[in-house]
Amino acid sequence: MKNFLISLLTTTLCFNLYSQDVTITNEVFEVLYSQEYEQPLNVKYSVTCTDGTFSRSGLDFFKVPNVNTSDNDDYRNNVWDKGHMAPAAAFSCEEKTLKQTFSYLNCSLQHETLNRGPWKSLERLERDLAVLYGKVDVEIIVIFDSDSEVLDSGARIPTGFKKIIKVKNDTFEFYFENKNVKGISWSKFMIE
Repeated sequence: MKNFLISLLTTTLCFNLYSQDVTITNEVFEVLYSQEYEQPLNVKYSVTCTDGTFSRSGLDFFKVPNVNTSDNDDYRNNVWDKGHMAPAAAFSCEEKTLKQTFSYLNCSLQHETLNRGPWKSLERLERDLAVLYGKVDVEIIVIFDSDSEVLDSGARIPTGFKKIIKVKNDTFEFYFENKNVKGISWSKFMIE
């Protein structure tokens, strides 16, 4: 009986822990999202749009009904950008897909120098590779340590980001610590 109760308690705890994670797929990306952390855990997308012309002007991030996501309060008065996981520029061939990239499901608390520096440059490379090869598959794993900081607003700050880029038969992996990386090239983050 004791073992049964321990097993039942363990199963219930595991269910409660993992029931906070939801998987959502749209035309742009597939995301495994942690409602507890208010951050994505894993995002997958394919780059096919290389020279879209729809403007992101006037677009702002939106919450998704029935999913506990981050919001504007998490990004106010700090160094954290709303870092797109599936980049807006890679989906600006259609207004509908561009707008889908502005979901809070698709952004993470990303240090402003990372988001505006090597991360942005690597997203440009993804589009350049798609010009050459037609399609580029990308997976981003958002990494949290057991002591990752939690903002007063409730969202947990990622420790880092692993990005896996697949082009034809080649795979390239990168690891970015979520910190000030001003002036460092994206190539320095490649995992050998």
